[in-house]
Amino acid sequence: MFESPPFWMYVIGFLLLLGPLVTVHELGHLLVGRLFGVKADAFSVGFGKELAGFTDRRGTRWKLSALPLGGYVQFKGDMNPASIPDPDAPAEPDSFQSAALWKRALIVAAGPVTNLLVAIVIFFAFNLAFGKPLPVEPDEVGTIAGFTEGSRAAQAGFKVGDRIVAIDGVAQTNWREIQQTIMLRPNHRFVITVQREDARIDLPVTTAAEQLTDKFGNAQTIGLIGVRTLETEERFAPLSVSEAAVMAVRQCADTGRMMIAGIGQIIRGDRSMSELGGPIKIAKFSGEQMSMGPLNFMSLVALISLNLAFINFLPIPALDGGHLMFYLVEAVRRKPVGPQATEWAYRTGIALVLMLMAVVTVNDIVTLPFFGS
Repeated sequence: MFESPPFWMYVIGFLLLLGPLVTVHELGHLLVGRLFGVKADAFSVGFGKELAGFTDRRGTRWKLSALPLGGYVQFKGDMNPASIPDPDAPAEPDSFQSAALWKRALIVAAGPVTNLLVAIVIFFAFNLAFGKPLPVEPDEVGTIAGFTEGSRAAQAGFKVGDRIVAIDGVAQTNWREIQQTIMLRPNHRFVITVQREDARIDLPVTTAAEQLTDKFGNAQTIGLIGVRTLETEERFAPLSVSEAAVMAVRQCADTGRMMIAGIGQIIRGDRSMSELGGPIKIAKFSGEQMSMGPLNFMSLVALISLNLAFINFLPIPALDGGHLMFYLVEAVRRKPVGPQATEWAYRTGIALVLMLMAVVTVNDIVTLPFFGS
């Protein structure tokens, strides 16, 4: 394990992380398009100038391009890699715009769905290999052994010996659940149910917002109530194939809710904008997780794959979700949105995406160590 990963590890980690995820995303679009008889003119990993490539027997140009920050499939009838319809293109049977509306929707949705499936498969493999963590002594989980200085919990009336059994009415079965629920919500008011002798008591408490820095210098704002709990041992119960699959889907859903909650916290000011990351931060995280071993790296792959699925489903023109939004409007109106409105919407969407990329890239740069962060 490296304390500070060498530079090459950041580069390799970044390429091994984004390269395959972008490729499988675009392959999702391509394969479903071919299933429905739609011709792809180009399949590119990366943007910009072509570095290497070949044309297959179906006429698709497969390219490796200079800027490794994404990729695209350009179907027949697309004006450009952003899949803006070309109003001057002839309506040929194998063009994207000639496909039925439901087929176009499935082709577009296939990319982020593929990223979602990648995350599910990784979680499924972990669950099948390691099982489900369970406490050896369930009755000791969440038992308060002490308080930190200035503890919000102590001020709210918690006592040593209380056992946390529910948070906002949701039963808590292990310390990992309790910790994650509280840490992910700084400045949040919870109603925590504790077992005190023979009684259950509801105690409202608002988490403190504290900045936690890991050994690599990555800072994150977390929620704390200031309690120390009894240390409890865990065992891992084996799972069947179906149980591992259901648990993987649940883990993806939980992670998705965490992403939405995190965005809301940034908007409200509970979290710093510095926690948003772009390509530089992704490269940094990928190198760090690779230095900690393949399991840590694969966990990051699952998380980034879920992020790609989530972002691409956002209803922003030029993203997959934007295309799906147009198809929904087309289904309601029973005719496509006009070419001028479509072009302006996509230009606006591209501008928003570029602005976001600029913000997170600048954010990445100013948080680098030589800027004093």
